[in-house]
Amino acid sequence: MPERAVTLDVIAPVSGVVVPLAAVPDPVFARKMMGDGAAIDPTSAEVLAPVAGTVTQLHEAQHALAVATGDGVEVLVHVGLDTVALGGRGFTALVRKGARVERGQPLLRFDPEILAREARSLLVEVVVTSGARVESMEPARGTVKAGETALLRLALKDAAAAAAAAGEPVLSAPVALPNPAGLHARPAAVVAARAKQFVSDVRLVRGPSEVNAKSVVAIMGLSARRGEPVRVKAVGPDAETAAAELAKLLAEGAGEAPGEAPVPTETAPRLAEVRTAGRGEILGAPASPGLATGKVFQHRHGAFDVAERGGSAEEERARLDRAVREAARQIEALKQHAYDRQRAQILDVHLALLEDPGLVSSIDGLLAEGKSAAFACREAFAGHAAKLERLDNPVLRERAADVRDVGRRLLALLAGVEPAELLVPEGAVLVAEELTPSDMSGFDRRRPAAVCTARGGSTSHVAILARGMGIPAICGIDEAALALPDGIEVVVDGSRGVLRVSPEEGFVSQVRERIARQAAQREVDASTALAPGRTRDGHRVEVAANVRNAREAREAVAAGAEGVGLLRSEFLFEGRATAPSEEEQAASYVAVAEVLGKERPLVVRTLDVGGDKPLPYLPLPREENPFLGMRGIRVSLEHPEMFRAQLRAILRAAPVGNLHVMFPMVATLDEVRAAKEMLAEEQEAVTHSVKVGAMIEVPSAVVIAEVLARELDFFSIGTNDLTQYALAMDRNHPKLAGIADAMNPAVLRMIAMTVEGAHEHGKWVGVCGGIASDPVAVPVLVGLGVDELSVDVPAIPAVKAALARWSMEECAGLASELVRLRTTAEIRGVLAARASEEGEFQGRRIPA
Repeated sequence: MPERAVTLDVIAPVSGVVVPLAAVPDPVFARKMMGDGAAIDPTSAEVLAPVAGTVTQLHEAQHALAVATGDGVEVLVHVGLDTVALGGRGFTALVRKGARVERGQPLLRFDPEILAREARSLLVEVVVTSGARVESMEPARGTVKAGETALLRLALKDAAAAAAAAGEPVLSAPVALPNPAGLHARPAAVVAARAKQFVSDVRLVRGPSEVNAKSVVAIMGLSARRGEPVRVKAVGPDAETAAAELAKLLAEGAGEAPGEAPVPTETAPRLAEVRTAGRGEILGAPASPGLATGKVFQHRHGAFDVAERGGSAEEERARLDRAVREAARQIEALKQHAYDRQRAQILDVHLALLEDPGLVSSIDGLLAEGKSAAFACREAFAGHAAKLERLDNPVLRERAADVRDVGRRLLALLAGVEPAELLVPEGAVLVAEELTPSDMSGFDRRRPAAVCTARGGSTSHVAILARGMGIPAICGIDEAALALPDGIEVVVDGSRGVLRVSPEEGFVSQVRERIARQAAQREVDASTALAPGRTRDGHRVEVAANVRNAREAREAVAAGAEGVGLLRSEFLFEGRATAPSEEEQAASYVAVAEVLGKERPLVVRTLDVGGDKPLPYLPLPREENPFLGMRGIRVSLEHPEMFRAQLRAILRAAPVGNLHVMFPMVATLDEVRAAKEMLAEEQEAVTHSVKVGAMIEVPSAVVIAEVLARELDFFSIGTNDLTQYALAMDRNHPKLAGIADAMNPAVLRMIAMTVEGAHEHGKWVGVCGGIASDPVAVPVLVGLGVDELSVDVPAIPAVKAALARWSMEECAGLASELVRLRTTAEIRGVLAARASEEGEFQGRRIPA
């Protein structure tokens, strides 16, 4: 006999007059697209929890949150209409996502004056968004009092009926993981972020093990290796979509291509297996190549004294919430100054760990037992790090350092301790039991001569960062290194994983001579980098930089950049709840223009996002093939108001600098004309001239290059995407990325066709894709007729030096030879032979 229905009262989160949901002036609520409920015209300004449960959603703009009960009911509270555009202004969150709350507990405060002035409506919408157990709903009428009056009275089905309503679990087909290192931190973070977009409960299944797909720590704990079958299991209203999309994401590598994931090597021993070698040598895992000499500088992380007992659970949760928000702010600041994509991705993992469901659950459990926030934080992070260290997968073992790093950051904030900057003496060899990504993020690249750590290996995030900064490093070194006294002389061979202690003077002299030869070559490159880019016989080729902001523009100019060939404007739009205002955009563009001045060109690429790079505030449909869907200029033309606002902001830099506007992903003449028409309309108020160009990234644009050149001032070839589309190979595909090579003869011929079409009408052509930063490719591109190279900032000196070693005649001869070859292997073979003759291979100088 079925159980009788039980009731659940959803109390009013604010005081005021009840308004039927159908009367809300917004079709999303009025048509109950998100669920049924009621609205309140508020007379109070503090939102109370409508039910007891867990905060499952807290929007970045803090205008909306949701609480889920143990009965499978989720209640959304949305304050005002169009309040997301305020970006959090006028709102103060009192809880964090994942927190356990009691009915009537304050959740957030809002400023009625700001909302009345700037929002479309003050109405507070209360909606049951996940209610498989809801049999019926009775809304209140008249006035309600916050925390006391039942706004909605729900009749709930018994658990069996609810389960039937929710549907049977959806289980995907097995997915053989393509990731070289399995589901380590970065792909785990990508999967967890996507899983959080679904209402359904989503799990990853590997054999008998099953984990929460919304938890980075849980996914890493699954210890799934390359080639192992993993299934996606989902239960809930969007289970089928969740299972299908996450299975597809896993099959595609979760945003990771071969070579991007750290791959364990046989030379990376576990800590218990390392040994000392010959006399005076200590062995570890080669982590970052290079030679260095210097004096040992030992670094040890300080410990925090933590009280086990704290105040009330609410007080401790509030303290922890403040620390989490500040930690997120600190990590975001580090991310803004990240020098490369890998460092930014590592910091993304740290941000995900701050709201990881597994860690949040552990902390909440300890808080409920009366533990202090600091004690709960220390125990939860230490416990999860220990679990990772017990795994067989070496990559996942090393991610325990990231968990400890985030935990240490939170503990410092809870203890009120200002994090000390790691200051390494000039030219020292830094030795530590463990270094964290946070430690490395604060490094002055010129300071440490080398790094040696007892924890970790060649796949650790510290090793990845050291390689990115060009610092020789050994990880997993024998603990004997930790006993070395400060100031003792050592030699580090990061390529072999050997630390030589107190070496003979003759050996040190040889090493220093070798290092000096390498440094001298770099200095020669740097000394000539400020001169204009020219071939040996004087042919002019402009060398510009790819940058994101004014800080990077300053670094580029100091390194010898002759302008900015690609300002990636999408960095202003990403990682936020609302679109940047016209004022904010203009300030950023003008700041870059001021760095460059009137002489150096500034090429601003308009917004380049799409189905593969979505924005939370830009409504774009999910697409079967986002690379062939709404991307680049198509998105801008589809959203003309946003596009026009960006164009106006860009044009405000025209009086300050030598402004060029460039449209991304152009495929047709119609797209160019439509974009130019909008630009011309917005340009009527600007008296300064502006050059207009397009990215050449798809084969159709190459074929009609001559036609496009009649209407544009310049082209910039994005070789990364052009290679992808020309070869029909996803450059992030695990099995194809390695052969999606811009040195393919088809791609080289497309570059030549583009140059020919542009030069026919006297227009210049640049290359801003990754190949432009490769010194080996420089003579090829120049020989094909390219007029400008826009490169990553660190590559500027080497690219200019490579340019100066060739005459224009030699470049043309090399390019002519290569385009006649039939395969990429043949082309790479010729380049390798030429580079070997000059002491270079693939852009890296081989020391004699």
